[in-house]
Amino acid sequence: MKSSVKIIGAGLAGCEAAWQVAERGFMVELYEMRPALLTPAHKTGLLAEIVCSNSLGSENKDERISAAGILKEELEIMGSLILSCAHESRVPAGGALAVDREKFSSLVTEKITSHKNIKLIREECRTLLTPNSSSLTIVASGPLTSDALANELKEIAGERIYFYDAVAPVLMKDSINFEKVFVSGRYGRGDDYINCPFTKDEYLKFYDALVNAERNLPHDFERNKYFEGCMPVEALADRGVDTLRFGPMKPKGLRDPRTDREPYAAVQLRQDNSDGTLYNIVGFQTGLKWGEQKRVFAMIPGLENAEFVRLGVMHRNTSLNAPAVLDEFLRLRGHENIFAAGQITGVEGYMESTAMGLVAGINAAKFMSEGKFPSWPRESAIGSLLHYLHTTEPKHFQPMNINLGLFPELPKVRGKKDRAKIFRDNAIKAIRNEGLGIRD
Repeated sequence: MKSSVKIIGAGLAGCEAAWQVAERGFMVELYEMRPALLTPAHKTGLLAEIVCSNSLGSENKDERISAAGILKEELEIMGSLILSCAHESRVPAGGALAVDREKFSSLVTEKITSHKNIKLIREECRTLLTPNSSSLTIVASGPLTSDALANELKEIAGERIYFYDAVAPVLMKDSINFEKVFVSGRYGRGDDYINCPFTKDEYLKFYDALVNAERNLPHDFERNKYFEGCMPVEALADRGVDTLRFGPMKPKGLRDPRTDREPYAAVQLRQDNSDGTLYNIVGFQTGLKWGEQKRVFAMIPGLENAEFVRLGVMHRNTSLNAPAVLDEFLRLRGHENIFAAGQITGVEGYMESTAMGLVAGINAAKFMSEGKFPSWPRESAIGSLLHYLHTTEPKHFQPMNINLGLFPELPKVRGKKDRAKIFRDNAIKAIRNEGLGIRD
């Protein structure tokens, strides 16, 4: 059997898979079509480019344990390249792990290109099938897979699904009017966010402008083609006048020091780079036309003269109907030498995609060295994601983030904190018992 692996796509999952294979002593040919061929969302040729939010989700701190935090703990124990680079390039974000986009991608690029077992090939890979059927391939081309590869995937796998995703705008900090905003985390926890408070009248005017603004996709677009976790802010607003006040504009836990009261609604800005010169609008991914974004978002208190360095964009995402076309080891059914990795498997989220890259890489390396696969414990976050991908009814399958509802059911436990802690302890113990961890 060949002691090398072909990996298509050098995003988060592809780089993680390449790292895991290479660290286990096997050679990797890592294909990346950028910068020669860009996608609608990517702007650079850096590996693992972050194109949507710069937040990688919550971490487990103090007693605040979450499914996202459990997944990060597992990835850290297992020596994740992506997570280590994220920690090295982090920016303030309260209880979340957020990164300086350019620093993060530069770190990943440096690690990958300097590894002796990884050969980076800067060209589009247009086919999965190779003359030598014994060689292993990992498809980590992501939701923005090129048309040629997506069409071949459809021919091989028989079916795939797609949905639309959106990116939030980024603006210059020095263009914010600080006379109208205040700095605070929710419930006074830290000072990692800039808050733009609304009165009721300001909110209603903003809401009216938002729902009536021109869009790149029409109001009556097939709404089931949006991923719920990345719903465009204008599509959320279509659900009702108060929807945003219970979503990305919720004021709960915020107190405006000028009024000593909770605002009627609030937009939060989160630091986007380590220098603190750029901020993104939290939860404001959008498909509005660019001119409309400037006009409508200028109605946010404090952003009247905002200078945007990146405006929101809508793009189509491709993923596989995992339970119909993948086996429990992330291989394409009928093509046991082809693994899928990352968001294309049907997970949603940066860390979830990273986890599926890690799984595919370790599975491939284990198979090459021992002819078998590792056991991914059901009690773990990773095992729970794999279980969802493998067992969900195909006709009801939708992309999924990690959440506690995917974990094995627990006996009744009083209190959310106690319940979350049990999930976390069971997960970490299971990962270590299976010998999957490389560090404690």
